[in-house]
Amino acid sequence: MAGSSHGHGHTPAAWTGVIIAFIGFCVAGAFMVMAQPVGFWAGMVLTLLGGVVGGIMRAMGLGQPKQAAPVVRASASPEPAGAGR
Repeated sequence: MAGSSHGHGHTPAAWTGVIIAFIGFCVAGAFMVMAQPVGFWAGMVLTLLGGVVGGIMRAMGLGQPKQAAPVVRASASPEPAGAGR
């Protein structure tokens, strides 16, 4: 894929957040089929909790490190218009 970074999402923060959210999604789905609204909403809370836990873990340094943007340097003397054509 163009623009994809290596190691994207392969961090403890990402894995933990996704696993918690997936469990919450499964709980909400099961209780929806059983027509139990309280259990459904409990599963939805778990799903949101996965995002919160992942964000907290990322803030603690367990996420992907930030990379500095590449520096683009301008040339000292620009080419005149039409040069090299």
